[in-house]
Amino acid sequence: MITFENVEKSFGRHTVLKGIDAEVRKGEVVCLIGPSGSGKSTLLRCVNGLETYQRGQIRVGGTLVDASSKLIHGICARVSMVFQKFNLFPNRTALENVMEGPLYVLRENRHDVRERAMALLARVGLEDKMHAYPAMLSGGQQQRVAIARALGMRPEAILFDEPTSALDPETVGEVLHVMRALAEERMTMLIVTHEIQFAREVSDSVLFLDSGRIVERGPAKELLRNPTHERTRDFLRRVMHPV
Repeated sequence: MITFENVEKSFGRHTVLKGIDAEVRKGEVVCLIGPSGSGKSTLLRCVNGLETYQRGQIRVGGTLVDASSKLIHGICARVSMVFQKFNLFPNRTALENVMEGPLYVLRENRHDVRERAMALLARVGLEDKMHAYPAMLSGGQQQRVAIARALGMRPEAILFDEPTSALDPETVGEVLHVMRALAEERMTMLIVTHEIQFAREVSDSVLFLDSGRIVERGPAKELLRNPTHERTRDFLRRVMHPV
């Protein structure tokens, strides 16, 4: 579904991605973990053209990702993204936020879009918040609206960029619950996260990034229980047993 071949990305003289090779198969959940500044979010943003990469190739369903190509709009429609900070339109209700993409990007029928948007909000447990504006919602509720909005595009895959990092501890669980349900339905997902327990329970495989490189990769339960690289072991100790 998504392949990375020797991908390199720099900001000026600073190289943030150094020869990334990886793949995400259809129906697979892959988690990217690693310290801040390791390139996880940048890699994610390269998939749908929010960042441009200088070398290598990224393909979505066989189509080359090129931010300067007209095909990038088709890729964005096939691969939705959920951001840290929700990125909802503040002047639109939850229902209108979910309807926005299908109406104005996919040019679908308004009645059908509205019906699907209502069903998606019910699916994430927000049927009673359809007419609420983002400012009236908690962080966890806003992120669930953002997930419903991503699903509204009927994507083949969803990218999650630390979806719980901006939430307070009480609302993290409600977002992870929705993501677990998507994993059970075999939605293809590439997730940047610091929620190690979630990654262990839900993902098929994990990539550990450090300084722009994939240091270690493997099945989630195996890698997170018994990592082989000392850098991975050190990171997991710090994350799971912070001082």
